[in-house]
Amino acid sequence: MSATSERTVEPYAVRPGFDPDKAGRVAECDGGGPVAGGQGAGREEFTGTLTGEYVDHGEPPWRWYRLAHLTRKPEGYAWDTVWCESDSLFVVEGTT
Repeated sequence: MSATSERTVEPYAVRPGFDPDKAGRVAECDGGGPVAGGQGAGREEFTGTLTGEYVDHGEPPWRWYRLAHLTRKPEGYAWDTVWCESDSLFVVEGTT
C-alpha cells in the first residue's frame, strides 16, 4: 500500500438473534461511558428487562443483549433501551 492510498476498514458482520431463555428476565449491566467534557470514561449502570434480542459481531463473536424498560439508568440517558455486552450482564430475576 502506498503512502497516498486510503486504507479501507471492513465493518464487522452483525448477526442478530433471539434467546427465549433471556426474554422477560430482569437484569443489570454495567459498562463504560464518556464523561462530560471528554475527560475519559466512567461507570454506567442499568437495570431493566431483557427483550431476548441479541447481536453477535466479530470473530470470535462478541455478543450484546438488548435491555429495555429501564428502571435504572445514568442521569441524562434519554433512551429506554440499551445494548449490554454479555460479560457485563447479570440476570437478577426470572421472568416478569
